Parts: sequence; C-alpha cells; structure tokens
Amino acid sequence: MELLQLRYFQTVAKMEHMTRASQELHIAQPALSKTIARLEADVGVPLFDRYGGRIRLNAFGKLYLDKVDRALRLLEEGQKEVMELAGLEHGSIHLATSTLDLLSDPLSRFIGRYPDVNFKISQVSPDEMIQLVEDGRADMCFTSIALEQPFLSQVTVLSEDIYLAVPAGHRLAGQTSVRLSELGGESFIGYKEDFIFQKMYDEYFREAGIRPKYVCRVDEPPAVASLVRAGIGVALYGCKSAQDGKLTLIPITEPKCRRDYRLVWHSKQYLSLAARTFREFLMDYFKDPDGITSL
Repeated sequence: MELLQLRYFQTVAKMEHMTRASQELHIAQPALSKTIARLEADVGVPLFDRYGGRIRLNAFGKLYLDKVDRALRLLEEGQKEVMELAGLEHGSIHLATSTLDLLSDPLSRFIGRYPDVNFKISQVSPDEMIQLVEDGRADMCFTSIALEQPFLSQVTVLSEDIYLAVPAGHRLAGQTSVRLSELGGESFIGYKEDFIFQKMYDEYFREAGIRPKYVCRVDEPPAVASLVRAGIGVALYGCKSAQDGKLTLIPITEPKCRRDYRLVWHSKQYLSLAARTFREFLMDYFKDPDGITSL
C-alpha cells in the first residue's frame, strides 16, 4: 500500500466518478482503475459497488475513507510542523475568501515583511469555505458571513457601515443621510445574485420594503465603484475610502446597514506558524492600518 494509492482513492471516493477523478488527478483512467483495484486487493474487500460504468462507495469504502481522510490529514499536519521547525520564512498559507478588496493592502504589507511565505488564495462561497477548512485544505477564511459550525473558531476583525454610493451631480449627492425606502425609483449597480454581499443587501432591501431595479451586476467591489463613478447607477457600498470627487457615499439611516468581517479557522486542527502569524497580523492591521509597516 502506497501513499499515492490513498490519495487517488480519496479523490475517487469523493467524486464517485472514475473519469472525472482521473481528470482531477491528471492520470489516465485505465491507470487509475488499476491503482484502485490494487488497493482493494491489498485491503481485502471491494471499496466500491460497480453498476456498469458507474461506481458508488460501499459500506467498506465509507469506513476506509474516514480513516484515509484522518491519516492524510495527520501526515499533512506533520509536514506543517516540520516546516515550522525550519522557520516562518518557509511557511505557506491557504486563505479562503469571497473578495480580495479589503485584503490587497494587508497582503502586500505582510509579504513585504515575510517575502518567502507563499499564499494560495481561493475565492469561494461560504459553504465552500466551510468544506475547505473542515477538510484541512484551507488554513483560514476571511468572510463577512458568520460560518456556524461547532468545529470553527472565529474573531471579528472589522466592522463597517454600508453607504449609498452615488455619482457626482446625482440628486442625492448633497444629502447627509438617506433611507433605503426612498430609493425605489433608482437604477442600481449590484453583485451577481449568489454573491455574499448581494445576499446581505437583498435582506436590507426587503426590510425597507422595496425591490431595486438593477441595470448591471458585477463580481468585485472596485467594479461597482467604477460604474457608479461613470454615472450608470447607484449602489450599496462599504468602503469609505472609495469616496472622491466622482463618487459620494451617503450614510443610510434606515434600516441600519452594517457588516462584520471575520477570520475563521478550524479549532481542532493544527495551524502553522505562518498562518498564526498572518492571523495576528490581520487583527493588528484592521485595528490600526497606519501602525503596520512593511519592512
């Protein structure tokens, strides 16, 4: 029995599809099938039920997968601990997030201080974040959505108000505050329907009793600001620093629109020195960005 066999089995077991697993693993399907067959021979029982061209993990396979997941996780943790002994400069961090808008500056400063630390960043949904952390494939998440799972620990690092962003010359640009219920006739720039921020904003609009008319939907906050500056519409926007001569941010008094950003990690799994250092760095950064300097 070889480590590579176990990794191949883990992928096939989770996909329950030999062709897709072979594509994921970048291995020819016949070679993958032979590897799984040899593993089953070593274990002494079939791990999959086969129905023509389809496969399904059976009771033996489910039990074995649980043990394989644990074993591979322990091996990965052992590798991280050994790398930690070699020093922070050799560390790597896998971060899951929904947006990079607030992370670009702290990432730049952290890498400036620790230039040999490597990052892998995945932009995923909240459900995918939970799965990545649970499986040990992500060290931590940065999210504005509370991830409610018993194995997760989290800390709020930033709270920010949500504003109404309007272009220069807009009829509301001179107002000191606005209520969402007043905006039923406006054309809005929004995010795609399944985007985290959009789901949050939809709740605010429902609370205000209006159905906004969207003229454009995008993926990233900078794109929202650019379209508002161009005069295409108005938007809900959270970054106060984006305000300039072409874009005005107006406080929303009703309903109260606010979001909290959290760092989330697995409370029971090993967190590398590099990941722990980055977590503390982010917490300090959002307390006082001007107090963080790149070395």
